Amino acid sequence: MKSNSILFVGCGDLGCRSGELLLDDGWQVAGLRRDIARLPEGVVGIAGDYTRAGELDILAALQPDFVVATFNPSDRSVEGYKKGFTRGATNLLAGLGNHRPRAILTVSSTRVYAERGGGWVDEASALAGDDPRALAMIAAERLLLESGHRCSVIRFAGIYGYPGGRLLERIRRGELSPQEPPRYSNRIHRDDCAGLLCHLLAQVAAGVSLAPVYNGVDDCPAAQSEVDSWLAAAMGLPFRAPLTAGMPAGTFQEATSAGHKRCSNRLLHKSGYRLRYPNYRVGYGAVLAAAGAATAAGSGPG
Repeated sequence: MKSNSILFVGCGDLGCRSGELLLDDGWQVAGLRRDIARLPEGVVGIAGDYTRAGELDILAALQPDFVVATFNPSDRSVEGYKKGFTRGATNLLAGLGNHRPRAILTVSSTRVYAERGGGWVDEASALAGDDPRALAMIAAERLLLESGHRCSVIRFAGIYGYPGGRLLERIRRGELSPQEPPRYSNRIHRDDCAGLLCHLLAQVAAGVSLAPVYNGVDDCPAAQSEVDSWLAAAMGLPFRAPLTAGMPAGTFQEATSAGHKRCSNRLLHKSGYRLRYPNYRVGYGAVLAAAGAATAAGSGPG
């Protein structure tokens, strides 16, 4: 029986992790990225830049059964977001030509929601209208959802799981978020990102119809100060002054307003996916344990 074929467009950490899981399940996996030397063994490398017109024209000839687009901004500027997301989606659709994959999954962000007051959002909640970076991601989502292809968008919150992640480095510097005003944050471990993508792909392959949009978040939206304090204690660090000490009034609020919401993952659970790391304590506990094990191994004899 012919195995399913899949192409990851922009095959970074998430694409590589998902690809390895699918290889274990017998899928044919290809990854398109600029540097194919860093792809896992077994993933067929296709050198290309999805932000450049014409470089995805190979897709019509490849005719993958499934496509997963993991777009990223080319840099942190507004133009970088437009180039990475909006132009990437445009080039993907042009490159497919008349080929119709069984499904396209595209990765987006919960940043696209308009909510900034700490309220709950689900996949049908209002989208931002005044954040130009969010608007670039929204434009990419709409291009794909309205293309006539069978497409689903997965909006991930803050992806973590990297031992040297920015949050852990901030906590090590003793920079803790203030308790007041509370600022809610959402997150998901990178292993659950890959797990969810593979779960949804398996659902489509089995003939299940997906929802147009899923929130890729864990079960535990939490005030950032709560997460910071728990991490500091778990890392054995002494209490330090909060992050806002010495900063101009309003700076922290402005910096975090785009993430001040609580994201529902009801559709994720309805799909049948079971989170490996349902909350930040379990997830970051695993990250810290892995980092400690790596440090111990590095300081051993020899």
